Amino acid sequence: MASTDTARPLGRRVPTDWDHVEKFPLTADILETIKPTPVVIGINWYSNFDRPVKDSNGSWWIGKDPNNLGTIRGGHCVSLKERGGSRRPVGAYQFYDQGNEGACVGFGCSQMMSNLNGKLYFARWLWDRAKATDEWSDTNPGDDNGTSVRAGLNILTKNGHVAWTGSSAQEAADEDYRLRTNLAADYSEGISTYRWTRSIDDTLTVLGYSDVGYVDIMNSWGVYYPRLVRMPAETLDRLWREDGEVGLVTDR
Repeated sequence: MASTDTARPLGRRVPTDWDHVEKFPLTADILETIKPTPVVIGINWYSNFDRPVKDSNGSWWIGKDPNNLGTIRGGHCVSLKERGGSRRPVGAYQFYDQGNEGACVGFGCSQMMSNLNGKLYFARWLWDRAKATDEWSDTNPGDDNGTSVRAGLNILTKNGHVAWTGSSAQEAADEDYRLRTNLAADYSEGISTYRWTRSIDDTLTVLGYSDVGYVDIMNSWGVYYPRLVRMPAETLDRLWREDGEVGLVTDR
C-alpha cells in the first residue's frame, strides 16, 4: 500500500439544517425488513484516520481509541460495507480515487451504489450535480469545496446515476473529459428513497454487523489507502453525534 502520510482530499459539508433526518428517519418497522446492505455516511474526519494501523490478523484499523483521534481536518463521506459478499466490481478499489478534488460525496455514494448493483458509476457526475443543487449553490456557484450527503442522495432519487462505460479510471478522472462530455443520467440507476439511521445500533443492524462491534469503511483514495479499514462502533457513534449522518437507500 502507498503511504498515507500526505493528507488526501475530503469534501463533505455539514447540512445547514436537519430536516431530512426528521422527515425521513429509519423506523423500527422498516428496520425489521432490511437485509444486510451498504450505507453512506458523512462524518468529521480526524487526522489520525489518515494513518491506519494493521493488527496481528492483518486487518487495518482507524479510531481504535475514540478519545485519541487527533484533530478534525474536514468533513468526509465514505461508504460502509455490508456483511457478506460485496457486489462491488473488480477494479473498483483503484477506480474510486477522488484524486485532488473534494469529491468524496460523489465517490462515497457511488461506491454504495456499486455494492448494490455490481457496476461502476461516474462519481464526478454525481458530485457536480449535487453541488449544482445544494444549499450553497447560489452563493458559491462552481465551488469545488464539497457538498452534503443529502445533496448526493437527492440527485440519486430525482435523476438517477450514470453507469461508467469508459475504458479506464484515468479517463474518469480527466478534467477535459468531464467538461466536454454531456452525460445523461439513467433514472433506473438511482434510488427510490433514502432513510437516516437514528442510532449506531441501527446502523450496525442495517450492515449486519451487530455482533462484531465495528464497521468496514470503503474509502475513495484508491491505492493510497487500504481496501477496507475497520472502525470501532464506539468511535463511529462519537462521529455520528458530531453532526454525522448515516444514509440508507432503497435501490430502484
